[in-house]
Amino acid sequence: MRTTLTMEYWRDGEWYVGRLCEVPGVFSQGKTLAELDENLRDAYRLVLRDQRPVRRRGVRRRRFALPV
Repeated sequence: MRTTLTMEYWRDGEWYVGRLCEVPGVFSQGKTLAELDENLRDAYRLVLRDQRPVRRRGVRRRRFALPV
């Protein structure tokens, strides 16, 4: 599976700092844009890994809709 996300970045002194616009909380930094890109990829992978569901006995799930 392949997902396209938007990286927003800026300079902070000698560092490039960036975030993924579509994924709240995914920020990183790098000395170069290439390093920032790789660090953001790693941060995104960690978020995906940490969001895997934990199965607990007695816990149920259901979907619901929210107006936006």
